[in-house]
Amino acid sequence: MEGDVFSGFSNGTQIDGKVLHTFQKSFVQVQDILDQNRLLINEINQNHESKIPNNLSRNVGLIKELNSNIRRVVDLYADLSTSYTRSMEVSSEGDSSAGTFKSDGKATSQKRIRSG
Repeated sequence: MEGDVFSGFSNGTQIDGKVLHTFQKSFVQVQDILDQNRLLINEINQNHESKIPNNLSRNVGLIKELNSNIRRVVDLYADLSTSYTRSMEVSSEGDSSAGTFKSDGKATSQKRIRSG
């Protein structure tokens, strides 16, 4: 996959295959965590509906695990956002028509001056 170039953007921006592989890997990790969360939520709901004291106390640990998983997903998306921003900075170097990014990673827009 290295060396491949993906040009699936309408403006012709190209992403290196290595970057695309990193994105795909991160999205797979996120999906795995979300699948695990679905199972945790189902178990939490079953324990809650059973109203059995041991099951209810088990929910404390399950909810902590769920919260931890949610934090991991947020971190993965933050890393993806940073990686995407960096890849766009690299791909737009030398392209004067592309938007630029400030040091905080936020895109700056180029405004057109309207006549008249």
